[in-house]
Amino acid sequence: MSSYENFARVYDELMDDVPYEAWADQIQKLLEKYGISPGLMLELGCGTGRMMEMMGRKGYDMIGVDSSVEMLQIAREKVKPGDDSFLYLLQDMRSFELYGTVGAVISICDSINYITRKEDLGEVFRLVNNYLDPGGVFVFDFNTDDKYRSIGDSIIAEDREDVSFIWYNDYDEENQMNYIDLSVFVREEDGRYQKYTEEHIQRGYTLEEIRRLIEKSGLRFLGAYDGYSDREAREDSERIVVVAGEYGKR
Repeated sequence: MSSYENFARVYDELMDDVPYEAWADQIQKLLEKYGISPGLMLELGCGTGRMMEMMGRKGYDMIGVDSSVEMLQIAREKVKPGDDSFLYLLQDMRSFELYGTVGAVISICDSINYITRKEDLGEVFRLVNNYLDPGGVFVFDFNTDDKYRSIGDSIIAEDREDVSFIWYNDYDEENQMNYIDLSVFVREEDGRYQKYTEEHIQRGYTLEEIRRLIEKSGLRFLGAYDGYSDREAREDSERIVVVAGEYGKR
């Protein structure tokens, strides 16, 4: 789970094509659909806090959990002095702890795919159910097995003025494991480039696998969408947004 150690400093720059605002609008729409009003919200795998900023503007008090010290340092630097509506916790989502319950939990940008053992993901779902208010809702996305199969063994590269990267992708279809070797080249103040390397492992899940794990954990499966849209998830959806509900506290 120790990813993004060196990538953290350039993460926001290289992820500037992610439509965070549109995603935040869709998350709010889904929460309203299931009766969730602005209140206390938890984000699992919060990274540098971009989505927390968006949801904070919508009136939510945010708690962010992430296992990367470097990502959380960047997130905390964004919080204005005296602003107590953002709390960042250095925790592993497989064993996170809160002081009380929250009205909603979210997780975006395929953070769920970094949980590579089904047993561990089931535990994440169980903890979410435990820390949700009665009637609370969990909204998360994941990359499907279909998406990783389509990417397969490939190389993705991008060259920018101050930062570039080379992304080597290798997907083990039998075990549904996606292996990433990432090389990032960052331009320093003296004009020279510093190279950083990281390895990432993600698991591709099917919607049926996710549904079974949700129901086994105690949560209720409420719906699944084709990405951040109103369309129902399809067999060939590459990113699926799932909505699950708290169960058992009433």
